[in-house]
Amino acid sequence: MFTLDTATLEAQEMGGGLSVTFPFSSATGTADTAAVYLVFEPGGALAEHTDSAEEWLLVLEGIVEATVGDETGILEAGQLVLVPAIAPHSARNVGDGPARVLGFFGASTNVAHFSDELAPGVKTLVVGAQPGIALPVPTPEPAVA
Repeated sequence: MFTLDTATLEAQEMGGGLSVTFPFSSATGTADTAAVYLVFEPGGALAEHTDSAEEWLLVLEGIVEATVGDETGILEAGQLVLVPAIAPHSARNVGDGPARVLGFFGASTNVAHFSDELAPGVKTLVVGAQPGIALPVPTPEPAVA
């Protein structure tokens, strides 16, 4: 039986007051689901991006402002938001303390494409590439004629 204790998860610092880990995905042997665990410091943000898979986001702690498509709302502990596949979305901690969010994807591998670069030349991450992390995919250089 696969179990997960969110109290013991260790997330990687991504910058901007956000830490992330992917506790299960195709890289850990799941066939049809994956998860993301996000920890936001006050003011921390998850940049706008799209995911190839549908996603549910559950706020475990704190107050999070989430934007899905052209709608924005405030979510508190115990509340969920549905993010359709390919819908642009983002989130940020608008509370005074940390915020923790657990997301569930409807696929064991997910391709996330960010509106802005996460690092020089990187706008795409593949979840399920390696256990616990997302593999960055460099942005291809434009073809020269």
